[in-house]
Amino acid sequence: MRDPYEVLGLPRGASAAAIKSAYRKLAKKFHPDANKNDPKAAARFAELNTANEIIGDEDKRKQFDRGEIDAEGKPRFQGFPGGGFGGGFSSGDPRGRAGGFETHTFRTGPGAGGFGGGGFEDILSGIFGGRGRGPGPQFETEDIGSAIRGQDVTANATITLNEAAHGGTRRLELPIGKEIEFKIPVGIADGKQIRLKGQGMPAPHGGPPGDVLVTVSIAPHPLFTRAGPDLRLELPITLYEAVLGGKVRVPTLDGAVELAIPPGTNAGRTFRLKGKGFPAKDGTGDLLATVRIMLPEGGDAELEALMRKWRDGKPYDPRKGTG
Repeated sequence: MRDPYEVLGLPRGASAAAIKSAYRKLAKKFHPDANKNDPKAAARFAELNTANEIIGDEDKRKQFDRGEIDAEGKPRFQGFPGGGFGGGFSSGDPRGRAGGFETHTFRTGPGAGGFGGGGFEDILSGIFGGRGRGPGPQFETEDIGSAIRGQDVTANATITLNEAAHGGTRRLELPIGKEIEFKIPVGIADGKQIRLKGQGMPAPHGGPPGDVLVTVSIAPHPLFTRAGPDLRLELPITLYEAVLGGKVRVPTLDGAVELAIPPGTNAGRTFRLKGKGFPAKDGTGDLLATVRIMLPEGGDAELEALMRKWRDGKPYDPRKGTG
């Protein structure tokens, strides 16, 4: 994984606004839905999302800048206070402490001192009762070990809006180096967590393994924005479609559909396409398409002449009454 600043094309001192702007620009450019014929677009898009998860988050950015996590968000080993195991203990302290640790000497064999002269196994037996050693309740050390559960592993995954709407499967490399595959539920919300039972760290002494907790983030879509279960879309139309009306193709998460534009449609008018939004518990939302009138690129002499004729012969004031 490359340096996240390099991925977003930014210097280390970039502002939060610059990071957000660079990510949105590049995410729109490399989004898989906009580059279906480019096999490298998905990998580039995933790299962008990972970079944004690191330096787009204030806390993670500070951790990365301090060298506490790497470019994939994995923790870097920092060692122990006082120089680690090799130089962190000193016999000069009467209590055997250095760097906040207390030291004790355990001896084994006949006549060994410390904790009544027994070995380390005898100490455990004295605490837990041992197997046939001394008074007190008799516990098997295997029984204690089997009750210990392995640690859970947390991970983050960025998915597309289409994956969130339709579900699917995704492979993910965990911070511990293990690769897993998980299912994306249909209609999953941004920030939701998926629990994978038994996929976490193994437990000592044969205990049950931990789980994997995957927090899902939905990447920005180049066309749609979420409004609860509804989706919003800016729909560009031509000037003659606005004046004369016509049928235009409207993109949805399930493919393009036709929409009839009535004659005399003004910019800003919103059309509601029932059931073309995002899946939710109460049913699929709607798609709200807001019209944006686009003039031809580069200008047009005939259009300009016609508009001057209209301005001089049929003037009107659409802002009348607005002050």
